[in-house]
Amino acid sequence: MVSQPAKLPRKPNLILFLPDQQRADTLACYGGKKVHAPNLNKLASESVVFERAYVTHPVCTPSRSSLMTGTWPHINGCIRNSIPLDQRFRVFPELLEDKDYQTAYMGKWHLGEEGPAARGFHEWLSTEHQGNYTNFLISTGLTPDKQNGAFSEMAISNLPLELSRPKFLEKHACEFIEKHHRDPFILVVGFVEPHSPYNGPLNDEHPLDQVDLDVTATLPESENIPLRYRLMREWQQSEAVLDRERLPTQLFFGVTPEEYRSIKQRYLGLVTLVDQSIGAILDCLERFGLTDDTIVVHTSDHGDSLGAHHLFGKEVMFEEAARVPLLIRLPGQRRSQIVSRPVGHIDFVPTLLDLLGQPKHPQCVGKSLLLLLREEAMSPENIFIEWAPNRTKIKKGTSLAPRRMIKRAVDESTRTVVSSDGWKLCLRDKDLNELYNLSDDPLETRNLYSDRQYTSVISRYAGEIDRWQESTNDRLKI
Repeated sequence: MVSQPAKLPRKPNLILFLPDQQRADTLACYGGKKVHAPNLNKLASESVVFERAYVTHPVCTPSRSSLMTGTWPHINGCIRNSIPLDQRFRVFPELLEDKDYQTAYMGKWHLGEEGPAARGFHEWLSTEHQGNYTNFLISTGLTPDKQNGAFSEMAISNLPLELSRPKFLEKHACEFIEKHHRDPFILVVGFVEPHSPYNGPLNDEHPLDQVDLDVTATLPESENIPLRYRLMREWQQSEAVLDRERLPTQLFFGVTPEEYRSIKQRYLGLVTLVDQSIGAILDCLERFGLTDDTIVVHTSDHGDSLGAHHLFGKEVMFEEAARVPLLIRLPGQRRSQIVSRPVGHIDFVPTLLDLLGQPKHPQCVGKSLLLLLREEAMSPENIFIEWAPNRTKIKKGTSLAPRRMIKRAVDESTRTVVSSDGWKLCLRDKDLNELYNLSDDPLETRNLYSDRQYTSVISRYAGEIDRWQESTNDRLKI
């Protein structure tokens, strides 16, 4: 009898779920035990859970530039929203030496109008303003409500569940898996939700009395924070007052605890909406027998303040905006593993390359976290986050500060270090600096920067920022 050749081991697949603006504490493993996210909670129970994962820059385009290239925004040029990623910087599939992978990017890209199809992804399913999702909605008989032939975010947020973006992405992701279940593949699913407007088909999924507000949403407004943050807060509150007259409900900002709670209720409904589609895609993997051959990763480009510190959205260094979920399930993994030390998104691409058995590319400046995934020791490192001027809006006639100070604050840049022993230092070129002891004050209610007893702490971590700037060719003077 002729013996059969041994079956060659299959190359691992990779699925990356990338929702927009998902806070870490929307999952049970990060404290969100009341949030209805059964599929992500099950994934977390079988994954390596990074308890303290930080973005490189807390706004969409800069953060995504790091997630796709393994470079800092100040190096790749994507220092604010809607800057196209320079072609000189390769995105993740282009960094692979192994060209056997079938690759697809589905959903929000936000790195240039040419999209990911020209950047190493074989397929791109667009949910941008004029693309595949818009064409799908038109095919169902809907008429775009914008003059340019697109659907507004408001219109999309009012659609029923079966026409929602997550359902659209779910369907096409499952078709991709079915089509390529015999090939090694890389699939990125970029959900737009739970980004504002805070509205969707599952608005009432969470009973209002089960929605907990952040403690800092109930405390008096702090004045010992950067002027830019105070200007944001004032503008958002003025918009919320106007929205009471011009919108059916508060879809972007609030002022009162009741408005905060209603907004958060609907935000959590969007989290559930994404969770349902993630569950369906993972079921599809299971149906084709690919669960044990697939690396599954879940993270977000930034969080959302949701009323914490009386702010909404991102664009600040507070934990609610800068810290995100990061789950990595390895092929065959069946139990949860917790990594409590801080990690940064700058290490994201090197880690994915390592997981796929690919060498680190010289473009990437971070390190692979594979040793942590294997429960081996890695020396603790400081995490760095940056901020460059984006588009801070100001209330007309504001009297928070003289015009000259306001102009400087709106134009401020920040460099932040989060230390392995719990300190967070934020240094700015044109605004108030901050120091928080996250071990004693995880809610960041006490800015210690002006307290003289912490001079040595400030000096030590200012030196760390200086050394990081030198090593990353960051020329900002702070």
